[in-house]
Amino acid sequence: MESALPPADFYGFEALLSAAEQAKLQDVRDFLAKEVHPHAVDWWNRAEFPLEVLPKLAALNLSTPVQQGYSHLFSGMVIAELTRADTSLATFFMVHHDLFVEALHEFGTDDQKARLLKDAMELKITGAFALTEPLHGSDVAGGMATTATREGDTWILNGAKRWIGNGTFCDYMLLWARDTSDGAVRGFILDARLPGVTRTPIENKIALRTVQNADVLLEDVRVPEADRFAGINSFDDTKHLLRGSRILVGWQAVGQQLAAFDAARSYAVERHQFGRPLASFQLVQEQLTRMLGNTTASLGLMARVAQLQQTGGRADMAQAALAKSYTSSLMRETVALGRSIFGGNGIITDYRMAKIFADAEAIYTYEGSFEINTLIVGRAVTGISAIL
Repeated sequence: MESALPPADFYGFEALLSAAEQAKLQDVRDFLAKEVHPHAVDWWNRAEFPLEVLPKLAALNLSTPVQQGYSHLFSGMVIAELTRADTSLATFFMVHHDLFVEALHEFGTDDQKARLLKDAMELKITGAFALTEPLHGSDVAGGMATTATREGDTWILNGAKRWIGNGTFCDYMLLWARDTSDGAVRGFILDARLPGVTRTPIENKIALRTVQNADVLLEDVRVPEADRFAGINSFDDTKHLLRGSRILVGWQAVGQQLAAFDAARSYAVERHQFGRPLASFQLVQEQLTRMLGNTTASLGLMARVAQLQQTGGRADMAQAALAKSYTSSLMRETVALGRSIFGGNGIITDYRMAKIFADAEAIYTYEGSFEINTLIVGRAVTGISAIL
């Protein structure tokens, strides 16, 4: 019965892609259906990252799609599909490709690109993005405590970073630190195996359990000048990367809702109570319809953002903030409705809905919390900042 039902992309946004992009997106779906979807809950339960999947993921050749000539809409839909299958794998993909590899494209020197870019795009080496600190999250721009002190052709790094995705196993980190000589924010390619780097897994998470987040301690870590991102001179360069990443998290909110709708509709059609499918009850149909409406509204918003990126080269920070905050807010309602449809089965990971519900909380919070993104939009539309 389900095969005859309409897709969760109810208004057919995928048709806006080129024929080649639609075919490539189907390749992504086929890969995820075979290699990820059947295993994602088990990875999540064990809080283990499937490193063995990386060569197969690399074979899709989708590192930084826009850099390879794909559209922004296609790039966003790839993130949505990855999230639809497993939010944790999508998060790994974004941290590595859309932050670390993108930084090499945007800010790397010719030497840095020659040494690292090809291997990073092919996932022969993995990267992380080390910005957040134990005491500084939303206020890290002004409060960054990690320091970089230059001695000749060497920089000495001291400080701590927290919530670093891929941090336990990555080969390199794009690490941000404040120059002690002038207070400017600098970016460094940090070899994670250098003496003085200590990485500790963050345990006991209730979301994105497959993602390997780390606390990173830096004690007199010596980094050569050749590994400083020469193209990064201020926190504005950080914002450039975060704007793109924030938009992709909006696409993650879309993917999370697609996953919730997929799971809830299947359950409602297949599960029987009082001798009838759950889907035959009016209140369940209302919940599914609201989930579909939220998902469609989010898709429409993100498709428009992709158009702005395509025609103008970028959406501004306020537009990115509205996209992330609004879609993640709708997502929170959507996954809650889906979990409700599952009843008691919605709180155990034997049924995928519990994982979808839990992972949504991370999307709601990272790349700028709902509150911070709301204030960014508020400042843009009033001309008055409510952020101290």
